[in-house]
Amino acid sequence: MNQTASEIVVVGAGMVAHRFVESLLSRADASVRVHVFGDEGRGPYDRVGLTGFFSGATGDDLALDRSIFDDERVRLHPGDRVTQIDRAARTVTTTSRRVVGYDTLVLATGSYAARVAVDGADLPGCFVYRTIDDVQALKDFVERRGRMLGRPLRGAVIGGGLLGLEAAGALQGMDVDATVVQYSDRLMSQQLDGAGAGMLRRLLEARGINVRTESRTTRLDPDRSGAVAALEFQDGSMHEADVVVFTVGVRPRDELARAAGLKVDPRGGVLIDERCVTSDQDILAIGEVANFDGRCVGLVAPGYAMAEVAATRLLGGDASFPGYDDSSKLKLSGVDVASFGDAMATTPNALDVVYADAVAGVYKKLVLSDDAQTLLGGILVGDASAYGSLRPLLGARLGADPAAYLLPEGGNEAPGGELPDEAVVCSCSNVTAGRIRQAVHEEGCTDAAAVKGCTKAGATCGSCVLMVKKVVGQELTKLGQTVSNALCEHFDMSRRQLFDAVRVAELTTFSSIVERFGRGRGCDICKPAIASILSVLVGAHVLDGENATLQDTNDHVMANMQKDGTYSVVPRMPGGEVTPEGLLAIGQIAKDYGLYTKITGGQRIDMFGARLEQLPAIWGRLVDAGFESGHAYGKSLRTVKSCVGSTWCRYGVLDSVGMAVKLELRYRGLRAPHKLKLGVSGCARECAEARGKDVGVIATETGWNMYVGGNGGFAPKHAQLLASDLDDDALIQAIDRFFMYYIRTADRLQRTAPWLDDLEGGLDELRRVIFDDSLGICADLDAAMATHVDRYEDEWAATLRDPEKLQRFHSFVNATDTPDPSLAYVAERGQIRPATSEERRSGGVLIAGTALEVRR
Repeated sequence: MNQTASEIVVVGAGMVAHRFVESLLSRADASVRVHVFGDEGRGPYDRVGLTGFFSGATGDDLALDRSIFDDERVRLHPGDRVTQIDRAARTVTTTSRRVVGYDTLVLATGSYAARVAVDGADLPGCFVYRTIDDVQALKDFVERRGRMLGRPLRGAVIGGGLLGLEAAGALQGMDVDATVVQYSDRLMSQQLDGAGAGMLRRLLEARGINVRTESRTTRLDPDRSGAVAALEFQDGSMHEADVVVFTVGVRPRDELARAAGLKVDPRGGVLIDERCVTSDQDILAIGEVANFDGRCVGLVAPGYAMAEVAATRLLGGDASFPGYDDSSKLKLSGVDVASFGDAMATTPNALDVVYADAVAGVYKKLVLSDDAQTLLGGILVGDASAYGSLRPLLGARLGADPAAYLLPEGGNEAPGGELPDEAVVCSCSNVTAGRIRQAVHEEGCTDAAAVKGCTKAGATCGSCVLMVKKVVGQELTKLGQTVSNALCEHFDMSRRQLFDAVRVAELTTFSSIVERFGRGRGCDICKPAIASILSVLVGAHVLDGENATLQDTNDHVMANMQKDGTYSVVPRMPGGEVTPEGLLAIGQIAKDYGLYTKITGGQRIDMFGARLEQLPAIWGRLVDAGFESGHAYGKSLRTVKSCVGSTWCRYGVLDSVGMAVKLELRYRGLRAPHKLKLGVSGCARECAEARGKDVGVIATETGWNMYVGGNGGFAPKHAQLLASDLDDDALIQAIDRFFMYYIRTADRLQRTAPWLDDLEGGLDELRRVIFDDSLGICADLDAAMATHVDRYEDEWAATLRDPEKLQRFHSFVNATDTPDPSLAYVAERGQIRPATSEERRSGGVLIAGTALEVRR
């Protein structure tokens, strides 16, 4: 290969080609000339963000940095496809009959979307999901077909990988009933194990996306107009569909290379070595068209790595492609999934550490070396917030109990301190922690955005942005500089600043907020945070309009998902108090629906095993019986625990039950950065465990003592005494101000305990704010709480009155009351629980239905 090549032709104008040209120009001298030929009539754009097209993004929004084509050394030829390579003459010929010579040719032709090879795959209404033109055609068809049929469309996505799930989300965003059809036994079968895929399936179905696995499509049938109307499967069953999207994989576009006589793998892809050189020393191949070590991979990160290797080699440097990084993260609102490294534990003697939260719908797995010290891979479903911090640690010693990395948010940050310089923080652009440190210390980068500009870290999928911010913050602290506390890459403000900005500007929607104060389309960090802010400031129902798209997974259906995909129902019982009539109503409902019942640690009754379509009926009966939502699913007030106090107890000095009921009814529905719990004890014996709560109230002979900043969890902490001997009114006013001050100033997902630790001036400053009005905001805090109390409305009661909101409570798109046949239970201690895999295989389980019967 000519190491000093000056005439370079790039065939392909996608993301990888763009990265190659960008990298080359940043280091090449004025003698280099580059021609870039693309099939599409536009410049390179972000295919990773293609789904954003359905939430308002335009071609311009998705376009990659055009400035490189303003460089006089580069010429872009959009819409002029290369049709022939003459290796002897070292020229290429295009559709416009242009003939261009080269010293080095770079093949970056990418891949094309495959379709299932069955009859009817080309019917009108069948689409692939690969280019802007593809998604524009899909969008236009859905709008046109919907008007023609005059009803909601039914959609099917054939293929349950990353792209298929994003496509299903796009269909749902266009009000199309979406079903994912997967040939194998589980979704994302290349990235997830059985347990992780099962959790993902339940999350999707809770979101309203139906899933059908082990289903092989054999034929697509048309309607009378000739458009697709149904899918036929190998088992003879049918599925009606007005629109079908194929996401069954991609195939390398290697036809040019084949015609030119380059060596090509029998299964597709131009063969390259670690230098990205093909069988012709003057031709390189990068991205999805390149076959390295027998594989072609349809991910952007390996393509970027190849682009950097090719550019470095052309400029006389030494670089080698290290192999494929298959790490991936699903970008679908309300469904958080990530997979990295040896997720399937194929390494000999590898160990698994698994955390599964049946209530929260979370599954996390770390794969470790046989000594449980080195991280080899992992799977995160339901909560992928740790992806950014775990992914860079692949191949490194964790230095702490691995379980600490998997525990839920709200405790301490995952351990590990600073990343080693060689740890890869951004896998898309192969940027290490050391490179980020270099950008801070040597190139003057002072925030994540500047680091992105210098290194491209976080410029593609964005999943590493939090870790980039952390590394930058650590280095700036060393330099004695102020550290940015931006909420996410879409907002430069902290949550506290954004709260104040939204309040002052009187904005009421996410769209108006991001237009005024942010950029882009938002993410799974800022959307729920802004939903919480709007809930406090505006008070709209969580499922009203745009709000519904911002919520976390459980808030979408106002219930907590369990391990088997069913939900728990938790009616509010203020202070743990409930009448005999209420108990009878709950007992009858639990009996009628075959629900498992348990008294919770928060002194209320939890009913488990409710199917999605049963929730409205169950809540209808609960509301009629006088109950309302206990908000067990939200970042809001959960419970106010109490002892019986002076009402019954011979040691009680004040009415703890009455105060607990008063507090719970006052703060019910109050949304916050994290969940809130209170406890009220009627004497110093502390039977309500009040000092383990965000606010603890303990009775004395002379009034109430108020404690703040306690919590349980991974890092339990006792609450601290804020004030003593308060009367009822003074206590309530102090709690009002404490909660509102916390809600306005805490970071995203920060419990009151770490918030209090971070508060400048600590407990003494908090006293000055609440009791001395040192900031002059007490009247504002009082008014804000009064507004919350005045406009409170039970979320479930409001939902039951709204037919549109009730539409989301279907287990299956085409049936409103059909039980999920996969639900299975066994009897235990007079109730039921979900059957294990072994129990399912052996029989003798109970099947969920209107009436439960033992199957023999």
